[in-house]
Amino acid sequence: MLNTRSPEEPYLVERNPGYFEYQLPVSVKAVLAWRGRLPLLRNERDEWELPGGKLDLGEAPAPSLAREIREELAWDAAVGDPVHSWVYRVFPHRHVFVLTYLATYDGDAAPVYSHEHKELTLVTPDEAGALNLPDGYRTAIRLAVERGLFR
Repeated sequence: MLNTRSPEEPYLVERNPGYFEYQLPVSVKAVLAWRGRLPLLRNERDEWELPGGKLDLGEAPAPSLAREIREELAWDAAVGDPVHSWVYRVFPHRHVFVLTYLATYDGDAAPVYSHEHKELTLVTPDEAGALNLPDGYRTAIRLAVERGLFR
């Protein structure tokens, strides 16, 4: 059984007596360009987020992200380089390490969102700024624009 420092800090797991290690789930996300726009998905907290999700045991980040994009948008996207990483404090007691990649989709099919989300929107990077979007995603989108993803 894992011991944590406190119920309010379940991410601090005791490894040795008195030594607590920061344990975080890893989420891979995509700043995904399609026809000059990027898909954003509205979650149960009414935040807009980039497509992607948690790593499965034994998965590498890029293939995991490609799988998540297929599941969430029904697209076979090309996953490129990592662009940004950050720790997202979802709630005071829930933290997630987010690794964001550049990605593109060159197909003709419009995205179809899964049951995991409440809504899908396609926006330009500038339009994303007006939405309820965590700051780490805003940074990743800005960095993707600076790298020329939306040219």
